[in-house]
Amino acid sequence: AAHEEIDRASRAKSTFLANMSHEIRTPMTAILGFADELESSLPGSERDDPTRLALRTIQRNGEHLLSLINGILDLSKIEAGKLEVSRTRFSPLELTVDVARLFGPKAREKMLRLEARCDGPVPETIQSDAVLLRQILINLVGNAVKFTGEGAVTLLVRLAAIGAESGHLLEIAVEDTGVGLDPEQQRIVFEPFTQVQGSSTREFSGTGLGLSLARRIARLLGGDVEVESTPGRGSRFTARVATGPLEGVRMCLPGEIDAIIAAAPRAVAQPPDALQGR
Repeated sequence: AAHEEIDRASRAKSTFLANMSHEIRTPMTAILGFADELESSLPGSERDDPTRLALRTIQRNGEHLLSLINGILDLSKIEAGKLEVSRTRFSPLELTVDVARLFGPKAREKMLRLEARCDGPVPETIQSDAVLLRQILINLVGNAVKFTGEGAVTLLVRLAAIGAESGHLLEIAVEDTGVGLDPEQQRIVFEPFTQVQGSSTREFSGTGLGLSLARRIARLLGGDVEVESTPGRGSRFTARVATGPLEGVRMCLPGEIDAIIAAAPRAVAQPPDALQGR
């Protein structure tokens, strides 16, 4: 009876937080939006202007708070069974390259090599949720860049072995040369709100939600997230998701990801006329 009562309380908590999504995010969006508007209305461009610095502090901390809110709400949605999966066809190679480009500036700032490669033929398109897969990769690559002081972070894409029950699985591994994890840290690293103990906890900030979310989302997409790591030598986090049917889908050769990387990012089309109003 006590166990059932705990389960009911947990479900009630998760449902409450999932339903609070709009009410919590809306005021934070307004705070960030008006901070942007105030900064854009400041005369001049002095970087050390006290008002400008104060507004950027509001923006930076507001964005951090919004990311924490989003993580908690996403976890609550999964626990409450309210996270919707929208499966469409998209290119896994283009998505992988987009995520690598997103972390390119941070990697260059830390003097890290950030690479994306294919290991064998990869489907040109898969049928899954591109938004959720992107969220998984952002968590994995973001952690790899954050915890790697020197060396490289590599994204490796391949079509995993086909099982009779699981069907086709796409595998995206994120390898780094960072601090690594010992066996006990690997055991708890996917627990929500848990960070590994030791010097890395004091050096790096975070809530311990990213990897838990990545694993739960991957399982919703028919796969999983696993870790292999050696302390002091780096880690390899591997995300697998179901590809959906691949009949008639062209297989991309390893060299084709190089062409995607070399291509300039698609520019966003600008409107022909400026909009006026508030």
